[in-house]
Amino acid sequence: MDKTALVKEFIGYFGGNADGIRLFTSPGRVNLIGEHTDYNGGFVFPAALTLATTVLARPRSDRKVRLVATDLKVIVEADLDDLQKSRDIKWGAYQLGVADELQKAGFPLVGCDLLYEDKVPLASGLSSSAAIEVATAFALVSLGAGNKPVSIDPIQMAKISQTAEHNFIGVMCGIMDQFASAMGKKDHAIFLDCLTLEYEWVPLVLEGVSIVIANTNHKRSLGEGKYNERRAECEAGLEILKQALPKATCLRDVSAADFEKHGHLIADPVVRNRVAHVVYEDDRVLRSVEALKKGDLVLFGQLMDQSHDSLRDLYEVTGLKLDALVDAFRSCEGVIGSRMTGAGFGGCTVALVRNEAVDAVKEKVGAAYRAAIGHDCAFYVSDIGDGAREVTE
Repeated sequence: MDKTALVKEFIGYFGGNADGIRLFTSPGRVNLIGEHTDYNGGFVFPAALTLATTVLARPRSDRKVRLVATDLKVIVEADLDDLQKSRDIKWGAYQLGVADELQKAGFPLVGCDLLYEDKVPLASGLSSSAAIEVATAFALVSLGAGNKPVSIDPIQMAKISQTAEHNFIGVMCGIMDQFASAMGKKDHAIFLDCLTLEYEWVPLVLEGVSIVIANTNHKRSLGEGKYNERRAECEAGLEILKQALPKATCLRDVSAADFEKHGHLIADPVVRNRVAHVVYEDDRVLRSVEALKKGDLVLFGQLMDQSHDSLRDLYEVTGLKLDALVDAFRSCEGVIGSRMTGAGFGGCTVALVRNEAVDAVKEKVGAAYRAAIGHDCAFYVSDIGDGAREVTE
């Protein structure tokens, strides 16, 4: 992020000078383990990345919101008093959906100009949408406060961002992505209970080990229906299990022992597989947190591998490209564990790789992926960073 260059670009689009321009940032996230558990009330274990969305923001004297991205270079304009008119725009819906939900929640907003620089690869499974939503929430609330001191509750901003994605975009996402983007902490992962929103920052001590993210370069859209389909299948399975477990409010309330005793009630094998993944994935998250607290990276790597296999075989959200990457990583010396991360259907994998092997692993995995798929993947070796905030320096 080059603040001086971004301010210059902002002025090029919106005029004026640097007075009143404020800068906000919110990160993407990598989920280390716990996939498709969040909307089932379960456990997840994400960490905020240093890959982030940056927003330059300046208030206006009217009710207009103007948005532009450094890579799109087309200004989108909306009216804060008629945001529903902008529901179907190609770019900007995430931001305007957040504005809509903030106003519904009683936050006073003002017209503003917004310039976005996105360093989180779009549609990669690293939650570029949540980074945009949460950064926008922090910016709009801060500008709306004017010169008054403002105390922003990051968990509330995460909830509002999630609701915006439900209501404005039509994707019934869980809370994990927005929570990690808002609440990230440098060198820590977040053990999050998605049912209660209780959380714990767990130090991520990876001595001699790097987190290597590989991008299939196959973009996917959660709005295509598969995500909502999986959610509906889980809800159907839960309703059946309630025959034997009437107190269960979500799949998080179904233990592995419960499922092994009552899973036969789910006659549809597809629905039964979806439920099995969620139940055992929750258990893997709990075991992973304990393993990392004890510094047992080998066990954690094994649990990562098991998670991917379950997402491939039971939840069926991996596909040829993600599987090719994971298989290539697993064939390399120095790799402790590898799995897809994010919703699947494309996007990224995450692997733990010993530092001395990182370069060789990237070369071998890149060549294997190119041979299997026919195009290149991309690699990111990112640090674990802080969550959403205003940058004042």
